Amino acid sequence: MDKIIPYIHKFPFLVVLVSFAIGYFFMPVVIRIAKNYNFVVSPNKRTSHSGEIPNVGGVNIFVSFLITVFLFSFEVFYSVQFTLLGLFIILIVGFIDDLINIKVSSKLFGELLAAFFLIVIADIRLSNLHGFLGIYEIPLIFSYFLSFFVFIVIVNALNLIDGIDGLASGLGILYSLFFAVYFQLIGHPDLSITAFAMTGSLIVFFYYNVFSDKNKIFMGDSGSLLLGYIFNVFIFSFCEINASGDLPEKYQISAAPAVAFTVLIVPLFDTIRVMITRIKKGYSPFRADRNHVHHLMLSLGLKHRQVTFILMGISAVFIILAVLGRNLSNGVLALVVLIICSLLTKILWTLVDKNKKNTNLSNK
Repeated sequence: MDKIIPYIHKFPFLVVLVSFAIGYFFMPVVIRIAKNYNFVVSPNKRTSHSGEIPNVGGVNIFVSFLITVFLFSFEVFYSVQFTLLGLFIILIVGFIDDLINIKVSSKLFGELLAAFFLIVIADIRLSNLHGFLGIYEIPLIFSYFLSFFVFIVIVNALNLIDGIDGLASGLGILYSLFFAVYFQLIGHPDLSITAFAMTGSLIVFFYYNVFSDKNKIFMGDSGSLLLGYIFNVFIFSFCEINASGDLPEKYQISAAPAVAFTVLIVPLFDTIRVMITRIKKGYSPFRADRNHVHHLMLSLGLKHRQVTFILMGISAVFIILAVLGRNLSNGVLALVVLIICSLLTKILWTLVDKNKKNTNLSNK
């Protein structure tokens, strides 16, 4: 291992193969255990699958990811060991929610507890606004407030976007690859290995979730909350590294927060839009409905795979936009992205309304 680890640190993309192999080996075991112990989800009015499907895919993602990181980049957790404790907490919260559907308040408490270990104890947080509104470094109390807020938004955005086959994991693969490549370019191999390890783990899950009929498995909250936690680690690190200026000048990103926002714009914008819509209608922002972007696209007659790949393609375009606009001001880049998202949403709603009218006419 003494000879392998330096080689892996030089070519971290190789860990994709390792985490994929580990995940592929363990997945049949996880599926078998889930079926034996009834860790499954049955069809209901908010789902479109048939039969009972295991919903603890997050466990396999966690196992393959963690083993790979421990093998090749243990320092990334050893130096901030409380990050790992927060990871365990968020996994347990999601796993319990998959089994017994805990209250929103209890779930939020678990998320905040995990965030506490990441932000306060491990001290991985946002401490700089990168010139947004003329503000750079911020006081500790505001740093904590902002970091907790961003953490909860990202975790729940990934949780809410996990509504159809392959969507959360497909987007997660794109996000992981973005951060993995960037961290490698700027000379942070431990973070790069961590991101590539997550990529391999998600590819295994994506295959079983999207393309397997006999051994199909869902991510469950254990997986989507885990993704949200890991991407918070990547985003906080991404923003703080750029705030410190401790990286090659050609890779310095002046609009790091807006770039991170743009990369994750599909789940973030959808969550913000849905919650505002619910509040305007007088409902709880946490009330479940079928108003998410993937539900609207399904109502047009598209299949799960089609919706997933379309949204992955749109996300890829936004990632390219983030790279191209990396040195704009945070406000300008964020405004451009929000305008584009609003226009795309308007187009989608127009298509949905037109489809409803055509359906009503054909039924008369």
